[in-house]
Amino acid sequence: MTGQQLEVVDTGRKGTDLQYPQCTHDALAGLLADVAQVDHVPVDSHFFHDLGADSLVMAHFCARVRKRPELPSVSMRDIYRHPTIRELCAALTTAAPPVAAPPAPDTSEHLAPPEAGTARTPRAPTGTPRYVLCGGLQLLSFLGYAFLLAFVVARGYDWIAAGTGLLDAYVRSVTFGAALLLVLCVLPVLAKWLLIGRFSQQRYRVWSLAYVRFWLVKTLIRSSPLALFTGSPLYPLYLRALGAHVGRGVTYLSRSLPVCADLLTIGDGTVVRKDSLISCYRAHDGMIETGPVTLGRDSVVSEATVLDIGTRLGDGARLGHASSLHTGQHVPDGAHWHGSPAQPAETAFPAVEPARCGTVRRATAGVLLLLTVLLAYVPVAVGLVDALLSQVLQDSAVVWEAEAHPVGWTLYADLSAITAVVFFGAVPVALVVLATVPRLLGRFVPPGRTYPLYGFRYAAHRAIVLITNRRALTRLFGDSTCIVHYLRWIGYDLSQVRQTGSNFGTVVKHENPFTSTVGTGTMVADGLSLMNADYSSTSFRLSPTSIGAHNFLGNRIAYPAQGRTGDNCLLATKVMVPVDGPLRHDVGLLGSPCFEIPRSVLRDSTFDDPEDGDALRARLAAKARHNAVTMACHLFTGWLYFFCVTALYVGAAGLYPRWGTVVLVAANVLLLPCTVLYYVLVERVLTLRHRPQPLFCSIYDRRFWYRERYWKVPSDLHLHVLDGTPFKGAVWRLLGVRIGRRVFDDGCAFSERPMVSVGDECTLNAGSAVQCHSQEDGTFKSDRSEIGARCTLGVGALVHYGVTVRDGAELAADTFLMKGETVPEGARWAGNPARPVSVTHGGER
Repeated sequence: MTGQQLEVVDTGRKGTDLQYPQCTHDALAGLLADVAQVDHVPVDSHFFHDLGADSLVMAHFCARVRKRPELPSVSMRDIYRHPTIRELCAALTTAAPPVAAPPAPDTSEHLAPPEAGTARTPRAPTGTPRYVLCGGLQLLSFLGYAFLLAFVVARGYDWIAAGTGLLDAYVRSVTFGAALLLVLCVLPVLAKWLLIGRFSQQRYRVWSLAYVRFWLVKTLIRSSPLALFTGSPLYPLYLRALGAHVGRGVTYLSRSLPVCADLLTIGDGTVVRKDSLISCYRAHDGMIETGPVTLGRDSVVSEATVLDIGTRLGDGARLGHASSLHTGQHVPDGAHWHGSPAQPAETAFPAVEPARCGTVRRATAGVLLLLTVLLAYVPVAVGLVDALLSQVLQDSAVVWEAEAHPVGWTLYADLSAITAVVFFGAVPVALVVLATVPRLLGRFVPPGRTYPLYGFRYAAHRAIVLITNRRALTRLFGDSTCIVHYLRWIGYDLSQVRQTGSNFGTVVKHENPFTSTVGTGTMVADGLSLMNADYSSTSFRLSPTSIGAHNFLGNRIAYPAQGRTGDNCLLATKVMVPVDGPLRHDVGLLGSPCFEIPRSVLRDSTFDDPEDGDALRARLAAKARHNAVTMACHLFTGWLYFFCVTALYVGAAGLYPRWGTVVLVAANVLLLPCTVLYYVLVERVLTLRHRPQPLFCSIYDRRFWYRERYWKVPSDLHLHVLDGTPFKGAVWRLLGVRIGRRVFDDGCAFSERPMVSVGDECTLNAGSAVQCHSQEDGTFKSDRSEIGARCTLGVGALVHYGVTVRDGAELAADTFLMKGETVPEGARWAGNPARPVSVTHGGER
């Protein structure tokens, strides 16, 4: 088998053995003058401070330079490190070895290279018959699951209805609920062992019969109810049942279940933090590739990380937050690495003192958790549905006796009122619970002290995490003036708020709101995660997490409690916030590991608005009114969907006495296509007059407000049900994406669907995204992005706006492709920010 190693070429050179011709000041200055549309560029002028260029302009400059074969390639990292023509010329003509991923210790444990030479060799396209056959088999699997679920539920509720008395109904509800939970948890395990057996290191085409079996197992595993048991002693047991080699005392906090569990090895005492992506498979150029991931004893995988196949973390090693390991990377025993792709770090990441947490404590916690679920949550859920069905069946019987329709219009009128009370009433009830229960529980978990896992204090901590991270409420209040009041309501310290109308986006999460502080004038885009807690395999500790004043935070940022940033900082999208060194202020930070960039440039101040005064108050009032209408639309469309789903199942229940299980099967089958069509219609209505288009405007521009409405009102959660199927491409087309034939989408997200173009035979991995916008302080920018044919977006990769990815190009796992970049045809880019990589193939073994 052939080994494979990625080399990230930091300065754009192809290696130390190749010397480029001497680049001239005039050549680079001329190209920059042409791109920036100025007459002359002095060689000592600062790109950002003197010329007023921004990252988009400089990305176009880099692309122009790469088209000149007589000049060495230039990356955005080069631009920020050497921000004048003179410095850039000196850096590019100085020979330096490329930054390379460390060699793999044993190539036999890594993925074999593509079958036809290298990854750039074009593969034969998948035929349409195989594509259609795969979709047909997936559809049959969905129908079979709908029938099985309807059959079990119908028989269960018939049995519960036959009970007499409250106690008997409770006992039957507990028994049936436990049986149903057991079936839903055991089914993925049985399907995995029957359809796959043991996963091994292999490669096979998407849309093949082997892929259909893989997809079915993957879908069942990721829909298992045990995904809700993260952080509990039951989670490692479930991983073992799926075939993973999990040691003792493992703490697993990520909800992303590894699909190919047989290839996952976790040593004793290892900690895996939340939002980590470890699947032991990836999609690449139309192929599914499976490979091992090994985590040694007492190792730590921090938050917002990606571990590609064929990676290893040694005993006692630590991988920092916002980092990734690429295929072939091996972190030595006891080493601390960070970055994307990871590299050795001098940082001593924070550790938590151990506590007494033995087998008895873990077993007791697991048993108590199961009893709580079975004796409290399950009977309540089952009992409520049973009461509703009983009432529906009773009303239906009356209507049938009157020789009318099986369910009259009066029932649906009552149902609309009931669903409205339940849906809209849930918001104030949730707000009351959020203001009381977490504060009461927080008294038992003061910060700064170390507590053992799986005790009362840990249960209180996990309850606070689950109760206060209500995504539905942050989505409702985000991108509006209400979000600061909501965050204060649940416990955030926001100092003296400078209201902008967009202080926080629609995705904000934390581990403890009472230790979260955000300074005055700070604005946050979507995806902020405050890391208020640190964990060991036996203990945890809460720590205050503070973000300075007058900052701007981009998308997908995990902010640790030890973050070393102060006031007036720009934290770029997917940046790795530093946890050591001096306190940064009045600078921008980009990349993983991060480096300094200008806090702002002249072009970004075009739409700066007054900080106070009547003009700002008038704009805020107008934005608040517009956002209030947006929130009302969001609630109305949510309620209407809730009513339609409830009416669907109420109608099925009314027909059940005469038609039996078949009507429940029909309801289950209709639910998904009706959900998809409903939200497609909602989105189409929203974009009739205000279709997403390229924008460069203030956040107080009405066009930006309509873009916020476009993001908030339609839901896109249902799309992930279609991941890995041919149907998702069809839905993307209905939503306005210009998408080619036979695109494999395993979980990609498009923020502005009509502004994205995807070519034929592309491969889009789970967690990847194409984001056609950016916001920096009070300025909003958006543009189209184009992905060519046969391209691959790696796991967790993020493509920004104004980007062109040529045919056959590949972005590695956790790559951040910055705005305005152009990836050449057949190229491979990796890193944060992305830059070209080369692949070295070893000899055959």
